[in-house]
Amino acid sequence: MYDALITGGLVVTATESRRVDVAVSGGRIAAIGTGLGAAKTVIDAKGRLVMPGGVDTHCHVEQISGAGLMNADTFESATRSALHGGTTSIVSFAAQHPGKRLRQVVDDYQALAAKGALIDHAFHMIVADVSGENLTRDLPDLIAEGHRSIKIFTTYDKVRLADDAILDVLWTARSGGALVCFHAENDALIRWMTRRLLDSGRTEARFHPLSHPRAAEVEALSRMCVFAEFTGQPIMLFHISTREGVEIVRAARARGVPVVAETCPHYLFMTGDTLNLPGQAAAGLMCSPPQRCSDDQVALWEGLAAGSLQVVSSDHAPYRLDASGKFANGPDAPFNRIANGMPGLELRLPLMFDAMVSQGRLGAEKFVELTATAPAAIFGLTGKGRIEVGADADIAIWNPELKVTFGLDDLHDATGYNPFAGRSVTGWPETVLSRGEVVLADGQTYGAAGRGKRIPMERSDEMRPTEFPEAERMDHQV
Repeated sequence: MYDALITGGLVVTATESRRVDVAVSGGRIAAIGTGLGAAKTVIDAKGRLVMPGGVDTHCHVEQISGAGLMNADTFESATRSALHGGTTSIVSFAAQHPGKRLRQVVDDYQALAAKGALIDHAFHMIVADVSGENLTRDLPDLIAEGHRSIKIFTTYDKVRLADDAILDVLWTARSGGALVCFHAENDALIRWMTRRLLDSGRTEARFHPLSHPRAAEVEALSRMCVFAEFTGQPIMLFHISTREGVEIVRAARARGVPVVAETCPHYLFMTGDTLNLPGQAAAGLMCSPPQRCSDDQVALWEGLAAGSLQVVSSDHAPYRLDASGKFANGPDAPFNRIANGMPGLELRLPLMFDAMVSQGRLGAEKFVELTATAPAAIFGLTGKGRIEVGADADIAIWNPELKVTFGLDDLHDATGYNPFAGRSVTGWPETVLSRGEVVLADGQTYGAAGRGKRIPMERSDEMRPTEFPEAERMDHQV
């Protein structure tokens, strides 16, 4: 007898849709087919779509920003919100700051997750200090323990790395088998534009997009692709926002550079004009890179369809609209003193489902690929993002007919506002299972804080370096 049986639904994977049943035992998928037999619990999924639980590989949770500001969510509040949006696995950031040992940062962050997370999780390691034994001991040891994703900033004062340090990290990752992810924007261009805007009195939140020109993304993406090509070390480029960015990734992949890339819902469904609001009303919509224009949205969708972009993540970065968050530097702070980011964990899948499944843009299988299967595969999250025998029974059962209109403050995180308030979507995850346990049903979450487990990252195909790159050839010549 199985632990659970999901019957009567249309099972959707990244490659096909079939009207079959799914049996669960011991937290894993035990069988897929018809006439599977008896189960202790039977879940009727007639008229529903049975999909893998979402895998969100870009979330800022219980993390101190480069400016020293703690974001709004704990692991408990963030993962509760994730479940309401159909997501069952997340990858968040263990953020090192200068002067901190990377080992201690990761250990402390793991303790926070073990205490609060409702769902399974892994970490990116933000590397901001390569001094001492951070690069020679801590990073190789942590990679060997299954922390195989590294995050680097090319901008922001307290966390950005210089180019030579970036190359050192890439070379270390190459030896251990990891993926190096980038927030890639040119720091000098941002500083120069910010200074000009502030000097001219353009200080309100609506001027933030102008301070991050598209050239800043274009230059830094290009440079990181050159670094990846030179070292042969695989990289992921986070939050692509421009047409030029998509083309940079496409061209790099075409010439054999080991690069993958993602975009986010706020670039697909918002433009810079969304922030054209008086006073500080746009503060809750600020993010970096900023939203762009409708032509960039067209290019991003084209990139997703063509495979130039492989993942849609949320870049969940929650800050409250008060002195604890966005306005920590005062209610009239200039845009460069307002925390960047917006909530997205709960919104990512409903927004993408509405566009891709309900409206038919790219289809249900591609939806599963971009939001669950591909991110799990790229980051080596074995057992996640798939509905197949032996995989973890992380499953979201969607009502494709349910229409929801977002309210001003209807999310289940700790942010206190919804950046997509007023927007309607069709399709909603009604029942969610994590390792075979029903953790969301009828709008309620179940399971104790801390039930989530860390997912050790296996070495994925996207983490394998290219053979004999230029840097290695030159090394041998020396």
